[in-house]
Amino acid sequence: MNTLKTVFLMTLMMGLFIFVGDLLGGRSGMTIAFMFALAMNFGSYWFSDKVVLAMYKAKEVNAESAPKLYGLVEELSQRASLPMPRVYVIENPTPNAFATGRDAQHAAVAVTTGILQILNTEELAGVLGHELAHVKHRDILIGTVVSTFVGTITFVANMAGWAMMFSRGSDRDDDNGLGSLFLMIVAPIAATLLQLAISRSREFGADEGGAEISGVPLSLASALEKLSMQNQAHPLQSAKPATAHMFIVNPLSGGGMMKLFSTHPSTEERVSRLRQLAKKY
Repeated sequence: MNTLKTVFLMTLMMGLFIFVGDLLGGRSGMTIAFMFALAMNFGSYWFSDKVVLAMYKAKEVNAESAPKLYGLVEELSQRASLPMPRVYVIENPTPNAFATGRDAQHAAVAVTTGILQILNTEELAGVLGHELAHVKHRDILIGTVVSTFVGTITFVANMAGWAMMFSRGSDRDDDNGLGSLFLMIVAPIAATLLQLAISRSREFGADEGGAEISGVPLSLASALEKLSMQNQAHPLQSAKPATAHMFIVNPLSGGGMMKLFSTHPSTEERVSRLRQLAKKY
């Protein structure tokens, strides 16, 4: 299912570029956009994880530089019957974590320095189990591709604005104006809805999988409460909206109506489900 979703997103991204290419430059614009879309799809599959890790200045660690963290990931990977992922640390006091990569053989798990400071070993195991569950469920590729896709939609919306400005006086003025206005309004909404559709259902599945891998559902519940509280009080300053869905809790600030458009389900509901799950252990 995730493979089909990934193919769909890449196809849709290509269609968007071709549409905007036609809007801006007719047939020649479509040709250029098609080539650009091919490059974007190739890059999103092979390099988007590296881009995300570089975006957050994540530094790879090993058994010598971070023995506790690396050893815990190694132990949990063995429990989950997964290859050992690469392990990264992000120098940031706001506690959070995410997984990325195109498959289990090329996976990476990243945590902030803040999460290592506020969680005990069992809580950290729950969080790492959650991220490894994303790897096991093959969520990481589609999550990373969605980041590229959402960034692309934002780019398309900006290009639509430029198209509207520079198309005045041309024979295609009316079509350009309506098409550009449509993209400027609809594209950001579509990006948000896409993130909601992809992310919320994945988080519940990863919570359950993480509890099974770590064996400590209540510790994961405790970790989620701590992380949610800290991220609401001190949002991750370097967080980008296009990658918000990748983190274990929403790294962006926002209350009221903004909660309706959060990339994550409510912490209260996630904790409630984990407490119900703990009764089975």
